[in-house]
Amino acid sequence: MSTETELQQTIEDMVDDYRGILAADESLPTIKKRFDPIGVESTEETRRAYRSLLLTTPGLGQYLSGVILFEETLGQKDDAGHPLPEVAWAQKIVPGVKVDQGKGPLPEAPGDLITYGLDGLAERLEQYKEQGARFAKWREVYPITTHNPTALGRRANAEMLARYAAVCQSLGIVPIVEPEVLMDGDHEIDRCAVVTEQVLHEVFHALYLHKVKLEWMILKPNMVLPGKDCRRAPPKEVAEATLKVLRRTVPAAVPSINFLSGGQGPEEATLNLNAINQLRGNAPWQLSISYGRALQQPVLEAWRGKAENVAAAQQALLKRARLNSLARQGQYDPEMEETA
Repeated sequence: MSTETELQQTIEDMVDDYRGILAADESLPTIKKRFDPIGVESTEETRRAYRSLLLTTPGLGQYLSGVILFEETLGQKDDAGHPLPEVAWAQKIVPGVKVDQGKGPLPEAPGDLITYGLDGLAERLEQYKEQGARFAKWREVYPITTHNPTALGRRANAEMLARYAAVCQSLGIVPIVEPEVLMDGDHEIDRCAVVTEQVLHEVFHALYLHKVKLEWMILKPNMVLPGKDCRRAPPKEVAEATLKVLRRTVPAAVPSINFLSGGQGPEEATLNLNAINQLRGNAPWQLSISYGRALQQPVLEAWRGKAENVAAAQQALLKRARLNSLARQGQYDPEMEETA
């Protein structure tokens, strides 16, 4: 199978009218932060048990078309001894993998960050592909302050995303491109809109220069939101601001935009997705999700590391996945939280 055929098949398997992507790719420090509040020690076995719980949820493939895994998970198995990527694909959930390797300060751009991981990326991707991964994800983050992100920061981060995406496509792996403008701070929604537009413009310019085929990638951006220390914006305001920025910056060739939740609570993230899809009009892309905490937080609270809670935790995941599927279609109602 040619790389072009592989890329097209993966897009067809991941992009439809009603499903989304689960981000279950927390790094070791991050998953420890998720486990600590529920009293679970982060070990290789507890991580395996938890991610096996997620992927063996009956019926999950009705609502999710892809799952982003941490590299450790690619080599792990469920309780029956089946590799977890195969467990996902058994429900037609395409397995993918996070390939960036942390972040640090960007020299000569105080306050901006840059993500690491390009060295040896092709070799790692080949290994991940052998383990079952068909897509990858790379995240660049953009803090908002009075002077960030700088022009250098936007340009450098876009270059990293484009180089990563080009390597992925050369190997037949679909890249998820994730430029995240952070919610941290007290900025208003208008400031987030300006920064998000600047960031996305820079990203697509870099993708063009690196000859990334837009038809064979997925964009994972933030919604346009006020900072978490600012007033909350109603869903309609979030939807209008988000769609305006996307229409100004994202080419129609991109098949799907899968929003990150970025610190939103589970219900808030579903409400905002629903509002976006109600106002989408003739938008040329699918408008879906690639949520982490907004899907998983209720699961963790139900599970608490206990085998007897697995079924309840799986029901919590299925509920959130189903409600977000309805929100994808603009058919979600908050009352469903009590009846779903």
